[in-house]
Amino acid sequence: MNIVSPLETGTPLSMPHGRGARLVISLFPRQLQGLVLQLREDWRTHYFDWTQPGFRAVAAHRFGSWVDAESGRGFVRGPIRSILRRLHLTMYRYVRNHYGIELPATTIVGRRVLVGHQSGIVIHRHATIGDDCIIRQNVTIGALNTERDEAPVVGRGVELGAGATILGPVTIGDGARIGPHSVVMTDVPPGATVFVNPPRMISLRSLAPANTAATAPVLESQAAGAAR
Repeated sequence: MNIVSPLETGTPLSMPHGRGARLVISLFPRQLQGLVLQLREDWRTHYFDWTQPGFRAVAAHRFGSWVDAESGRGFVRGPIRSILRRLHLTMYRYVRNHYGIELPATTIVGRRVLVGHQSGIVIHRHATIGDDCIIRQNVTIGALNTERDEAPVVGRGVELGAGATILGPVTIGDGARIGPHSVVMTDVPPGATVFVNPPRMISLRSLAPANTAATAPVLESQAAGAAR
């Protein structure tokens, strides 16, 4: 499974068909046009809503990845590079502290990745996420421990349910679905569905019917006292 960030490889993104959009993008320096096109695609993926925390997290990640990829080229060098890296660090910390989404610039993120909700999302700096994935709240994609800093590879079109946890050097196959609160520490084949065991009923508490005849005088006395 070979998934690489389009910004890191220079994979061309299609220009928009509208003349106005093409004109706006052409106004940017050529070194920035790939980033602008990628952000436009991410904006479309997040329902054209730039206020969504998921879009802001992905946008901050794209910017950081672009700075790293373009470092030493064109105008991204010297003091400008330092300023851009500091700007990305500020964006990353804002998204982490306000929305609870940790998505480092070194994570490889494919195209059209949707972060559906905010809060409790932690993604390892060496993780790989394929195209067209869906990530919901409280998802963790991380390493087993700090000694073996190996992160998961998530294939294309994978859906991660709320609270799903993927740990270690595992591969989640294309099109797999990881259910809510599932803990995955082994490879998952393409197209598979992983769910936790259903809830188990431990005991059933019997509820005795209320004795209306016995409680009626008590209720009448309480009502009379309230009327006084």
